[in-house]
Amino acid sequence: MRAFSTFYRTFFSFVFCSLILSTASLAQSQVLGEVQLVGKTKADKTSGVWVDGQYVGYVHELKDDKKLLLLPGEHEIAVRQSGYTDFAQKVVVEPRKKIVVHVVMLKDPRTRLPTVTSLVKLKVTPERAAVFVDDAFAGNVTEFSGVGHGMLVSPGKHRIKIALAGYQAFETEVNLLAHQKMTIKTDLLQGSISQAGASIKQE
Repeated sequence: MRAFSTFYRTFFSFVFCSLILSTASLAQSQVLGEVQLVGKTKADKTSGVWVDGQYVGYVHELKDDKKLLLLPGEHEIAVRQSGYTDFAQKVVVEPRKKIVVHVVMLKDPRTRLPTVTSLVKLKVTPERAAVFVDDAFAGNVTEFSGVGHGMLVSPGKHRIKIALAGYQAFETEVNLLAHQKMTIKTDLLQGSISQAGASIKQE
């Protein structure tokens, strides 16, 4: 009988907590608005997104459970990718409404690709972390990990930084020879948003 009573107490506690969470979620959805980013090309989809100067992820991942929900008001959306000009747009978010932003990344005519390259592969968690080479956004970890994937850079010295809000940033300096292949392995340590560093917080 006691076990039966304990079961029911546990059951009703679970139901009560679920109702509270559902109510909180509903209240939040009544306040926030959604910004949906849409890109057609690979460059569009893999470019990094900053909202009001804060890195939030890359275009293609910001959907479903990672959809971009913002407080009502004006927000600055910036999308960046190495070798492309920045895409920037101001949006006015309304409660319970969705704004669709079509991202179009254009090649930067000033960019000159090296004729001789080295290859850097990444084995890093979380895989959605942002990757910066010499302070320029290069992509996310997923793009440069796994079979057949890697980051082509010119030979010589480079500063590589991997950062994500809520984690401590990882930084290293490499000195690469022509045609050299290198793998960087690390797991970002959890921390506060301020420990991700300046790269993901840009004006």
